[in-house]
Amino acid sequence: MRHRILGLVATSISATLLALCPTTTALAAPDRTSVTYDDLVAMFGDKVGNKKTVETGLPTLNRAMDDARITTPYRQAAYLATLANESSFHHDAKGPRDKRKYAGRGYIQLTGEANYTDAGAYFGIDLRRRPELARSLDHSAPISRWYWTVAREINPLADDLEMGKVNAAIGYPRNKEEDAERCRDFKAALKHLNGSVPKGIDCTRPKPKKADDQDRAADAS
Repeated sequence: MRHRILGLVATSISATLLALCPTTTALAAPDRTSVTYDDLVAMFGDKVGNKKTVETGLPTLNRAMDDARITTPYRQAAYLATLANESSFHHDAKGPRDKRKYAGRGYIQLTGEANYTDAGAYFGIDLRRRPELARSLDHSAPISRWYWTVAREINPLADDLEMGKVNAAIGYPRNKEEDAERCRDFKAALKHLNGSVPKGIDCTRPKPKKADDQDRAADAS
């Protein structure tokens, strides 16, 4: 009888401790592995491009996010907010009035001879001679992954909610209105993907160093 009572007491204590101290695994939200067209519209509204074109590219885009470990709400929000503004999620996007050989192309608008050369070397394709490949269905999403994780290291910036630094790393010309717009898109994506907008978001774009200015001028030529 005494052993039975002790066993019941031990079971009761264990149950109480588990109730008071739930495991971290139980509390952790699973990473999102893919997004749909409806997800994109919920986040970015009419910034999302033609449905047929967007849905054609989504499998490659979701695969690129998975390969780049862009699977947390913070990382996906930064990445998708960037692509919403760069290409409207069209894998074949190209600046309509940009006649330069190495104009912006693809999901992330790869721009400049140096970037075409480096991305081509990474994937084993000659983007300098065939720049249109940068906006092909086969290469557009992988190139965006390369730029996000190899040419730049943007995931850690997204982890810290440093959208201003994300914008600086993407490298478009400094523009306060565009910076603010991308920040709003980042917050809208966070609300959809995370369930709420966390505190601590920093949308201040850091001042460029002289070397960075020279690099961007070279990319723009």
